[in-house]
Amino acid sequence: MTTNQLFALFSDLALLLVLAHLLGRVARRLSQPAVIGEVLAGIALGPTFLGHTVSDFLFPTGIRPMLTALADVGMAVFMFIVGLELDRGLLRGTGRLAVTVSVSSIVLPFGLGALLALLLVDGNAPDHRLGFVLFMGTAMAVTAFPVLARILTDRKMQHTAVGGLALACAAIGDVLAWCMLAAVVALVGGAGADQWYLLLLVPYAAVMLWVVRPLLRGLVGADGAARLSPAALTVVLAGLLMSGAVTERIGLHFIFGAFFFGVVMPKESTGQLRADITERIGHMSSHLLLPVFFISVGLKVDLSNLGRSGWLDFTLILLVAVSGKFLGAFLSARAHGVTARQSAVLATLMNTRGLTELIILTAGLQLGVLNDRLYSLMVAMAVVTTAMAGPLLSLLQPHTAADHDLLPAARDARSPTRGR
Repeated sequence: MTTNQLFALFSDLALLLVLAHLLGRVARRLSQPAVIGEVLAGIALGPTFLGHTVSDFLFPTGIRPMLTALADVGMAVFMFIVGLELDRGLLRGTGRLAVTVSVSSIVLPFGLGALLALLLVDGNAPDHRLGFVLFMGTAMAVTAFPVLARILTDRKMQHTAVGGLALACAAIGDVLAWCMLAAVVALVGGAGADQWYLLLLVPYAAVMLWVVRPLLRGLVGADGAARLSPAALTVVLAGLLMSGAVTERIGLHFIFGAFFFGVVMPKESTGQLRADITERIGHMSSHLLLPVFFISVGLKVDLSNLGRSGWLDFTLILLVAVSGKFLGAFLSARAHGVTARQSAVLATLMNTRGLTELIILTAGLQLGVLNDRLYSLMVAMAVVTTAMAGPLLSLLQPHTAADHDLLPAARDARSPTRGR
């Protein structure tokens, strides 16, 4: 690297960290998740507001691959944390209600998204038509589990029945959404000469479950009060990166490897150690790597020259995204006897997309499934659907405890003991 490149890289990192922090604080003051302000910080530095000339001056072409590399590491660490904090207890004993609502809130938006993709496919000319249709359906079906959990915590709803039900539905939905995305990535990314590498997925999963997981259990021990040693931290960081490298090499995206490494981490009697991992690795990610990811997202978003057809496409995308998720969750909850108000609360929560959606959209752009124009529209949709959750909840949520409005048929949903 030259001196000029180092200067540009370090000064840009300082700029994006400060701006992401400031706009994140503004978002929280407005009762929005910090991710909204941080994403807007990235978009503000991109061509949408500054134009390509100013944006290219601030972020020269020579350093953008470095920012992308840091953003990829941030995505990997974030997905590891999501896998680490995935409470498998939410997936067990949640009752038929949580499973039904979760599946309904995926099937309906997936179908509507696939139909919308058939309408948009000719105008956007994706590299892989079937992959594009399946990807659009998957992107419409996503719920951001971490952002939803944060919203529930901020509103003190994480221990209510509707909050526990929303977390259970989002956890199930996340697992299904990542499986669908993995299928799309395998379909699109496995079209090359090395597609036989996908056959290595089975032995990879077997090694992770039956070799890596027992080794990790031996490393962390069974003492719930154990603290994270430097050696254990090194193993965790190296493991999540290596797992991501393997899935990237065999034809899946690296985010799946990082996520799966978090899933196989021992969770029995290791609460203190997992808290240490989340604190040390999570703080590095949230204060440095994820802001870089948001900037890399924003630099690719250009809404300045959409024209009438572009805004029409955005309106259709937003309509399909909101109606598919809302109706899928609302109608399913009502069919199980949940009150109309709390069904609407649940459906609103399931409409939050946040960072999870941005990661999926970035994967789609890297795969060539999305072009720059459609990527920009989908990012805007993710911001809008996440930002609208807070105001809608303020209108829908009663002042009394949320549990009181649930009918007995809805009370088989298991409330979690902790929120993220």
